[in-house]
Amino acid sequence: MSFLELNNVHKGFGPANARTEVLRDIELRIEEGEFVAIVGYSGAGKTTLISLVAGLIRPDMGKVKLKGVEITEPGPDRGVVFQNYSLLPWLTVFENIQLAVDQVFPKWSEEQKRAHIDKYIATVNLTPAREKKPSELSGGMRQRVSVARALATEPQILLLDEPLGALDALTRATLQDEIVRIWEQDKRTVVMITNDVDEGIMMADRIVPLSAGPNATLGPSVAVNIPRPRDRKAINHDPEYKEVRRQVIGYLLGEGGKQRTAVSRKLILPDLLPEDLSEPRTLYGTKRKPRRRSETKREQVEVEA
Repeated sequence: MSFLELNNVHKGFGPANARTEVLRDIELRIEEGEFVAIVGYSGAGKTTLISLVAGLIRPDMGKVKLKGVEITEPGPDRGVVFQNYSLLPWLTVFENIQLAVDQVFPKWSEEQKRAHIDKYIATVNLTPAREKKPSELSGGMRQRVSVARALATEPQILLLDEPLGALDALTRATLQDEIVRIWEQDKRTVVMITNDVDEGIMMADRIVPLSAGPNATLGPSVAVNIPRPRDRKAINHDPEYKEVRRQVIGYLLGEGGKQRTAVSRKLILPDLLPEDLSEPRTLYGTKRKPRRRSETKREQVEVEA
């Protein structure tokens, strides 16, 4: 039995007569302590997949299980880091994290909670910004708060919903290294979704491509057997990196790529005749209207020569 299992999962949205099937035949097995990246097109259903694991939505068919127990609702055993930070603007860094800690550990003393929160603020290198509000932080710092808040609830599995998608390249690279560093401390199970193949290779143990939607499904997983720590300069010359990248991109552009369907349509031209510029723009005091073929009358007139 795997740590996290998705068995024959299907999910769609909309009324029965106009329903869009987002995911189909999703089969996934993740072991405890594994770092897995799910890579796919924007709009393919990656966030829907993460929401199913988080318990925010239920599958139409199939089951999602964590340690053999079916997931039916959200729970503190799954921490989620969203792309849009999801911080309360009127609370400080400490207070945003405290809000989650109070919900998960209500019986802890205030001293115990304070020490616990400060530990995770330090883990993401935000101790100097402890009393600042989100408006006083950069985008990268806000995402660090989101990561610290998720980790402070001590989940069994960490779900990363494109957490670095809104950041600039330099900040993104820095946070990639920070997340990997934090993961290596206790090897907590991580599932990250991204549309960046290189990001998946830099961070994950295994990459699972998601085909284009609708009716998206998971392709064959690709193990990333590149030793850690991974150097961005050296990795470009690593044959393993090139092979992993080739396999993932090959699936996304090939079998898992966008499907094109030929559509034939009947084109109906407007029932109008070309305008005769020799005619006056007004006729008998009224503005000239466009002539329609259906209104044209043909008469045969005989004239004596």
